[in-house]
Amino acid sequence: MQKILFTLLFIAFNQVGFSQEASGYDEALAKKLGGDERGMKTYVFCILKTGTNTTATAEEKKVLFDGHMANIKKLAEENKLVVAGPFMKNDKNYRGIFIFNCTTIEEAEKLVNTDPAVQAKLFEADLTVWYCTAALDIIKETHDKIVKPKK
Repeated sequence: MQKILFTLLFIAFNQVGFSQEASGYDEALAKKLGGDERGMKTYVFCILKTGTNTTATAEEKKVLFDGHMANIKKLAEENKLVVAGPFMKNDKNYRGIFIFNCTTIEEAEKLVNTDPAVQAKLFEADLTVWYCTAALDIIKETHDKIVKPKK
């Protein structure tokens, strides 16, 4: 069964353009984004989990979450954070993800430790090196175009 599923996924990925024979190759863009010959690069993937701080008051949590959101915005503007978002309720204590635009766990630890909610132990960060499309670096441009301004 797993072999069949793997084969189907392989065929599907090749049908939707994940092959190396992609048309419209833009060498300058690939270099600008730091992509290798496959258009890929290294990031650090972070899963934020519920931390050990269970005594924070509602007021303290609000201040920490406001700081958490401000830190996300700051890191995104600095192009150090390319993706961030919360998980829906789950039984794994997963709270959200970050994808850092860096290549080592040590670099990502420094970045994640700038988060007030991590510092206060509301969140715990699980970091791993991840290889993915270099196009993640330009997600923010597109996202900014589809977010409706607040009134």
